[in-house]
Amino acid sequence: MADVDVVDAAPPDTAPAPRRRRWVVIVVAVVAAVVLVAGVGGIWLSRQLNPPGKPGAAVDVVIPQGSSTRRIASILEHDGVITNAFVFRMYTKFETAGPFRAGTYSLRRHESMSAVVKLLEAGEKLTVDRVTIPEGYTLEQIAEKVGELPGRSGPKFLELAKSGTVRSVFEPPGTNSLEGLLFPDTYFVTKQDDELTLLRRMVGAFEQVADDLGIQEQAKAGNITPYQAIVVASLVEREAKVPDDRAKVSRVIYNRLNRGMLLQIDATIQYALGKQKARLTFADLKIDSPYNTYAHAGLPPTPIASPGRATLSAALHPDAGSWLYYVLIDPDGHHGFASTQQQFDQLLAEAHAKGLR
Repeated sequence: MADVDVVDAAPPDTAPAPRRRRWVVIVVAVVAAVVLVAGVGGIWLSRQLNPPGKPGAAVDVVIPQGSSTRRIASILEHDGVITNAFVFRMYTKFETAGPFRAGTYSLRRHESMSAVVKLLEAGEKLTVDRVTIPEGYTLEQIAEKVGELPGRSGPKFLELAKSGTVRSVFEPPGTNSLEGLLFPDTYFVTKQDDELTLLRRMVGAFEQVADDLGIQEQAKAGNITPYQAIVVASLVEREAKVPDDRAKVSRVIYNRLNRGMLLQIDATIQYALGKQKARLTFADLKIDSPYNTYAHAGLPPTPIASPGRATLSAALHPDAGSWLYYVLIDPDGHHGFASTQQQFDQLLAEAHAKGLR
């Protein structure tokens, strides 16, 4: 058998060891860089969605009607509520958030995007103030109450109420004052309600109540105008101290008017004086004023206060009776009523004995 030379197989073609190590280092570096960037990016994104620490100072943000998500994001970033408008837009798209409502929002700087989205979806939370106008308040007193509301001016309200800018359907020609024609009630007021809006609301409320009571028909049945009925109601509101006396005081006023007697109502003197006094003097009763019912016959030229619903009803539905006088007879506010001078003198003596006159 012939000898055969055996030749070893050649080793596989491989890169030199140093070159192989270099590629390994590059791959590891790239992977590390990707991981690092992803980690840093994740932290950055997390800080945009949920800024660290507590939210900052409150800020009022106005979202106009018809704003797109892009515009809302820009407004929020501009006002410092969020730090990145682009991330906010992507977040709302990912979360399918919205629709967002227009309005004025009280938000905080560096707020979490989830909290901002929730508030914008819920809509504007209105700040509501409350003002209560008591029965028997004059126009000036009502203006003072309005002036106690944040951002409202009492003098401006009063000026509007005397300017003729707003008129009541019951207001006679030649009169611009809304004295007695604003309904005493509790009103809830938003920041959009200015002095003019409040004035219109109070006038409208009075007209509604008067219409509900049938003032046109009832006044006609009593041979007076609706405005005269309101003037009577204002007198009753200031004179009657307890509900049971309202319709009786109303009857006294009508009886004296029908007889051509002076009304001699102390409340009109107080109105003419422009202040409330515990006791009127003889000098007070001589004040030169068209509201002095001790000196001038008939009703005063305007109401002297704003009557409430019950008092307005009493002026339209006076009790039946022949009374011409009334006198405060006990400390709880009840009056005694008299049809003759003799009865009146007796009631007056009783009032003096009790220290009520």
